[in-house]
Amino acid sequence: MSILQAWDFDWLWHGFSTRLGGVSNVYGRSGDLNLGWTNEDTDASVVENRRSFAFTVTQEPGVLPVLTRQTHGVAINRVDAGMTPLETPEGRAVLEGDGLITNEPGVLIGVQTADCIPVILVDPVHRAAGVFHAGWRGTVAGIVEAGVQRMHTEFGSQPAEMLAAIGPGIGPCCFEVGDEVRDTFRDRWPYAEQLFCGRNVDLWQANQRQLLDSGFNAENVTVLGECTAHQTDRFFSHRAEKGVTGRMISAAGIRRS
Repeated sequence: MSILQAWDFDWLWHGFSTRLGGVSNVYGRSGDLNLGWTNEDTDASVVENRRSFAFTVTQEPGVLPVLTRQTHGVAINRVDAGMTPLETPEGRAVLEGDGLITNEPGVLIGVQTADCIPVILVDPVHRAAGVFHAGWRGTVAGIVEAGVQRMHTEFGSQPAEMLAAIGPGIGPCCFEVGDEVRDTFRDRWPYAEQLFCGRNVDLWQANQRQLLDSGFNAENVTVLGECTAHQTDRFFSHRAEKGVTGRMISAAGIRRS
C-alpha cells in the first residue's frame, strides 16, 4: 500500500492515502484503495480498504478511522476516548463538519478527499493532532485558521510550535474556476490575486498563507505538492474523472504508549 507521510515521530500516527494498494476494481483499474462509500464500489471492498489503510498507518489491528460528514464549512469536532462515530455504508455519520482534533492516544481521525485539500496539524509539545478538509469553500471560510484556534483553545497549542502538512489535492495547474469564485477570494483576502494564475487558483498557497497568518513558522509548513487531477494514476480526482471516482483519507492520531 502506498501512503504519504510528512514526519517521523514515534508518538504520532499519520498518513495521506493514495489510490494504490486496495481491493477495489470499479474505476477502470484493479487494486484501487477506495476509502469512501461510493455508488460504484461494494461495501465489502471499502471495509477491507479502510481496515488495511488504518493498519498501515497505525500498525495496530482493530483501529478504524473516526470520520465526519463533511459540509464544506468550518465546524470542528473534538474526538475523545469512547467516541467511535464511524460512518455507515448509507453515508450517515454521528459527527458533522470539516475538521477533527484529538489528543487521545489510540484514536485515529480522518477526512476524505478527491481533489479538495487535506491538511494535518500536529502539536509536538502537547501531543495533539488535527485533520481538516479544505475545498475552495472551506479554504475561503477559513477552516485551517479555525483549526489552529480550536487546537489552541482545547490543548494549549501554540502556532509557533506546531507543524502542518498540506496533502494531495487539485493543484494550481488544474484548478480552473469561474469569476464568482475569484470574486469570493477577492472579498476574503487583500492578497487574493497572488493566488491566481489566469483562471487557475492555488489552494495549496491559500492554506499555507492562512497558517502563516495564524502564527506558524514557514519552515514548519510542508506542502507535498501532489496534484490529484494531474496524477489520476496515483490519486482519485473528482474533477478529472468527472465525478465517478473513489475517495482518499488523510488521517492522524496519537500513538498509544
